[in-house]
Amino acid sequence: MTLSTMIVGLSFVFVKLALRNAQPIDLLAHRFTAATLVLVLLYLFRLIELPHFHRKDVLQLLGLSLFYPLLFFGLQAQGLLYTTAAEAGILSATIPVVTLLLAMTILKEKSSWVQMVGVGASVGGVIYIFLRSGVTIHTENVKGYVLILLCVLAVSCYYILGRKINKNYKAMDITGFMIIMACLVFNVTAIVFHLYSEGSLRSFVSPLRHPDFIYSVLYLGVLSSLFTSLFSNYALSVVPASRVAVFNNVSPVISVMGGIVLLGEELHLYHYIGGIFVLLGVVATNLPTKRVLPSDSSL
Repeated sequence: MTLSTMIVGLSFVFVKLALRNAQPIDLLAHRFTAATLVLVLLYLFRLIELPHFHRKDVLQLLGLSLFYPLLFFGLQAQGLLYTTAAEAGILSATIPVVTLLLAMTILKEKSSWVQMVGVGASVGGVIYIFLRSGVTIHTENVKGYVLILLCVLAVSCYYILGRKINKNYKAMDITGFMIIMACLVFNVTAIVFHLYSEGSLRSFVSPLRHPDFIYSVLYLGVLSSLFTSLFSNYALSVVPASRVAVFNNVSPVISVMGGIVLLGEELHLYHYIGGIFVLLGVVATNLPTKRVLPSDSSL
């Protein structure tokens, strides 16, 4: 999971690079085409087998695919049009907090007062960044912030849903299903969009002429989409949902560093202050809850 979150952290940077040459829907279509081609190669070399799903589980798998990768990557790509990779990394740090709240509500997991204080700290940090950055409903940045936060909600729902269904299937089977679903949905959407708006697919394939776009697509499709999904699905089969999310602590730090070093992005003091509150809140929400041991009289 640590390797997975490091890859995800840099994915914000590669999305920003790819969006210089393509629209979000085109980027999503190409990245999941790359991921699907790798799946096909793995199958042809007999490194993986075709999965067999029970009919009753197909709807659950479709729901899982809706939240991740469809909504997660779709909202991420669209949100990064209006915000920086560093800011997106800070906001994505709230994933463990949102996952904890959903785990309490859906999975009935226990939480301590320290964890609830952590929730407040993380939410406060995000609100502080919103207020100090001068974001209003009339600014472009607010679109990016809202879309990234919706992205956070989507992946948190994925952690909760995935925790239940990943016990029944191999991680590779779940990953393959989600990747192929995303490839079909994003490619069909992109093709229909271009045919309807332009009457041709010229602008759909034109980004492939840029080497930096191809490098970004390969990184995003093979590493960030395929292998991180595999790592996450495996972890969800053996680790509680709220504990899987803690590994995302590494991701925002890498996103911030990548944005500053590779993209030349600038962070202000309020970003650091808000980010510290977010990370402190994340640490608090992932502290283990105390369990009450049964007394001798109850044995």
